[in-house]
Amino acid sequence: MTIEDERGNQRLSLERLQRWELLKFGMFIHFGMSTYTGSELPNGNHPSSLYAPDQLDVDQWISVARDTGMKYAVLTAKHVAGHCLWPTRMNDYHVGTSGNRIDVVEAFVAACEKRGVLPGLYYCSWDNHNRFGSKTPSDIPFDQAFTTRAYQDFQTSQINELLTQYGKIAEVWIDIPSVLPRCYRQELYDRISTLQPEAVIMMNNGIGDGSDYPVRKAWPSDLIAIERFLPNSHTGHVKWREIEEKRYYIPGEVCDPIGKEWFFTEEDNPRSEAELLGMVLTAVSRGANMLLDIGPDKHGLINQKYIDALSKLRTNLNRHDFGI
Repeated sequence: MTIEDERGNQRLSLERLQRWELLKFGMFIHFGMSTYTGSELPNGNHPSSLYAPDQLDVDQWISVARDTGMKYAVLTAKHVAGHCLWPTRMNDYHVGTSGNRIDVVEAFVAACEKRGVLPGLYYCSWDNHNRFGSKTPSDIPFDQAFTTRAYQDFQTSQINELLTQYGKIAEVWIDIPSVLPRCYRQELYDRISTLQPEAVIMMNNGIGDGSDYPVRKAWPSDLIAIERFLPNSHTGHVKWREIEEKRYYIPGEVCDPIGKEWFFTEEDNPRSEAELLGMVLTAVSRGANMLLDIGPDKHGLINQKYIDALSKLRTNLNRHDFGI
């Protein structure tokens, strides 16, 4: 066995990836235009002014994450609606033209630094507002959706903004990478790793337990997503993978909402104490990190029902010597 076989061919060292695995538990934060449209997948035509949190408190979000024992957080800087939580220079569909002009990305990174939580940023490649001739899964079947080079240049420019204006970012989450051609995914991966060389990069491979990794849709990536599932009950998360005739160490990250919806809705209640505890303990015991999604409400606050559920979860995790 060669040194490369022992260490793997991945960009980041085993030590760097294993430090990320030791974080164990993070908060996914879905917030933005979808919070106000009532739809996870808006058509992209809602006015920027519809986004209007009247009590926005990003520090509250991160305080809740820290108090729950979460070590990192990932914020949806831009989701399917295409509305940006920072004042992008690429268009006028962003917080700077909205009902609340606070740069949420800036506030998020500052709150993470203040509270000792590592910041991560999410960016969705499915964009119903900034199309540039692309066809999204809102238009045609998912496996036929595509992006144009003009859109890809736009995405690169926005990623440049996010990764050069706010300091050190620990994780970069690219959602729906299947609409990006392989050559551009490689280009984007290389760009992210140049701008933030210590960040782990997630190209989301989608819903499933991570057993079958769709190289055609999500490679290259530093992580394997386990979305709305837990790692395989027989094998756990398999970290060493053979991809395109090379061996890689690729940690897993479970992502699932505290209730049923990614974005806040009034009727979406948290799962039971037992289920939340089981999700976290099972994910970690099977070799993956847990990224639990909490959607702030229309006021821009984490709702009390979620705070109460997370407080109970912290107590229960401590009883199980989770190490937070």
